[in-house]
Amino acid sequence: MKYSYFFERDSFGFLMIKLPKEIELFSHFIEEIVTEDDVNILIDLIDKIVTGTYKENEIAFDGPTILIKPDITTVTFADILDEPPPDQYIETGEFRKLILIWQEKLSVRFIDEGSELY
Repeated sequence: MKYSYFFERDSFGFLMIKLPKEIELFSHFIEEIVTEDDVNILIDLIDKIVTGTYKENEIAFDGPTILIKPDITTVTFADILDEPPPDQYIETGEFRKLILIWQEKLSVRFIDEGSELY
């Protein structure tokens, strides 16, 4: 993985992924992925774009919008904010890796750290 990351819980106890400043907006998209089905659909889509089945694809989840292209994926908030931050970019292969890393945390995403299930 080219980029550093770590996980922390927000004030509601939900697990969040923290990314470096240059790609931090991607965390807002990734955190909207809540099921294994979401991960599988997204990974399948990325793979089809990278192999040329699709040229590109745009996806919006509750705010952030990503545009996946074979080499670069972009995240934007232009559709929901009056003064959005600048778009951010990540290599599509690295974005795919982040999705798979997030997938490993889905089972504990909503579990309280202090519970016996954590």
